[in-house]
Amino acid sequence: MSITQAEFGSWQSPITTELLTSQTVGLSEPRLDGDRVYWLESRPWEKGRNALCCRDKDGAVQDLLPAPVNVRSKVHEYGGASYCVSEGVVYFSLFDDQRIYRLNTRDENPLPEAITAEGPWRYADFFVDVKRQQLLCVREVHADELAEPRNEIVAIPLGQPGGDCQVLVTGNDFYSNPCISPDGNTLSWLSWNHPNMPWDETECRVASIDSSNTLGESKLVAGGNQESVFQPQWSPQGELYFVSDRNNWWNIYRVRNGATEQVSSLAAEFATPQWVFGMSTYGFLSNDSLLCCYTQEGDWQLASINLESLTLSEVNNDYAEISSIACNNGAAVFLGAASERFEELTLLKQNNLEILRRAGEQAPPQEYLSSPQAFTFPVTAEEVAHGFYYAPKNKDFSGPADTAPPLIVLCHGGPTGATSKALNLKIQFWTSRGFAIFDVNYRGSTGYGRQYRDRLKDNWGICDVEDVCAGAEWLAEKGLANPQQMLIKGGSAGGYTVLAALTFRDTFSAGASHYGIGNLETLALETHKFEARYMDRLVGEYPAQKEIYLARSPINTVEQLNCPVIFFQGLDDKMVPPNQAETMVAALDVKGIPCAYVPFEGEGHGFRQGPNIKRALEGELYFYAQLFGFEIDSQIETVDIKNLETR
Repeated sequence: MSITQAEFGSWQSPITTELLTSQTVGLSEPRLDGDRVYWLESRPWEKGRNALCCRDKDGAVQDLLPAPVNVRSKVHEYGGASYCVSEGVVYFSLFDDQRIYRLNTRDENPLPEAITAEGPWRYADFFVDVKRQQLLCVREVHADELAEPRNEIVAIPLGQPGGDCQVLVTGNDFYSNPCISPDGNTLSWLSWNHPNMPWDETECRVASIDSSNTLGESKLVAGGNQESVFQPQWSPQGELYFVSDRNNWWNIYRVRNGATEQVSSLAAEFATPQWVFGMSTYGFLSNDSLLCCYTQEGDWQLASINLESLTLSEVNNDYAEISSIACNNGAAVFLGAASERFEELTLLKQNNLEILRRAGEQAPPQEYLSSPQAFTFPVTAEEVAHGFYYAPKNKDFSGPADTAPPLIVLCHGGPTGATSKALNLKIQFWTSRGFAIFDVNYRGSTGYGRQYRDRLKDNWGICDVEDVCAGAEWLAEKGLANPQQMLIKGGSAGGYTVLAALTFRDTFSAGASHYGIGNLETLALETHKFEARYMDRLVGEYPAQKEIYLARSPINTVEQLNCPVIFFQGLDDKMVPPNQAETMVAALDVKGIPCAYVPFEGEGHGFRQGPNIKRALEGELYFYAQLFGFEIDSQIETVDIKNLETR
């Protein structure tokens, strides 16, 4: 077939918004219970609800709860760990009322039954205490008399639906990972306090627990003093394992005979930032074998560790990202995503990998998929940053000769997050139309050690902005990007980096902010509890260092912002309220700069509903097409762009 030469950005592509919203799902929270595998599917065509799915030993797959039942916790707003399974009985958090329900899948016609009363409570991170016939979990109390929600670990009796919860542990700002030792005598948990986030400093504690739920004095196992502990978990033999970054890298440790031993010792990360409950990077295959995943220089690996010799052996696979490991009776399930395939729910059994479910059944042909290239680039004389570059790719089109493509720099959220090389159709949507993408892991991202992660402390709005600008300019110098068509986009914290880069630097020609932050002071005053003191570490203590917040907020120096921006915003967003975007749009409009605002009713922090995902992607493409004058599909819905005629 002949290749058509066409302007970058105007290429026709089979990677459509319909492919993203009607043929793909989000997979999360895999669980093993005997021969059954459970997981959640986020379905855009069902308004983003989390459907609870099950695969039996014969391979039959079914939804356990009908639409519109949505299994999702709202603890910390981000949720996670919204269900657990024990001997065929599922305990889950219902999104609509945040009560816990029980579903006995062994019944012929199972129906959910509420086991907690109505009230101002949310629940997450469940653990079934078989010995005492109770459910342990994190409870978040939202009451008018509280200055902020109260978090605690509680026990819920399984034999008395609607019975009172018994508070086991309270007094800290946050809790996670409640777990009972195999002999039933010791409770372990994680806790942390403002202004720390869980990747800054956590404490892993244990306490004896008797038959009446009376706890002995708690003992610190690990953490505190700027040490982040992740996923404490009991081995089948009753030894407590955990991940710690005490040596710069998140490695696995255990407590054996009263002493702490290091189980893994790589310059690699065996953990990820705990934005949601239930994150898992390891599990026990047997008494003497552990399955784990870790990232090194942006690449994820799957491995087993012999728990006697502490030798690590790689498990052969081709995944670019691995997460959510769950083990039971010698088997394991996890989520794996390759660079050229959709994310997969995978079963590991007897050293064999079996794909149980794909996020999408039919990935686009390879001829339309751009492969990521890992780049490390200089940002100062002494420091570097990292990113993945995607060149334009479409077997049917090529760009004009001797012309570099327009570049979109992606800013991940967090900002203490990370991007990876896993297949992302939202990236391929752009590259298959003739855009280059640079997905940046700026200083402050996870995956490169604690020192790299801590580089953003006191420097949010500085290091990240320096890095995205330096990366774009570095690519332009190498002829991989058109310096006249450099764009930047990001969501949430990434949206702040977008607005800061556009305001305080002149590298980019335009940008897109998806539920991004324009006013750091407003965010400090209005955001939810989990992130209420996050910026103490990233910016400075508020209000003591209020002047820094004002100086780094793009809205306060909007006179320096002189390029077009499009804003996408969920009107139900509790993390970044809509007034952040609305204030920025109003300021740009007064200046006569092209701008657009696309709000979404019924959406929170991030877009889950298919029509809104479609609208955001196509609206952004339309915005760039109007700015730079290239042709796109005439059926794409238009966006009202203010002041376009002045450009």
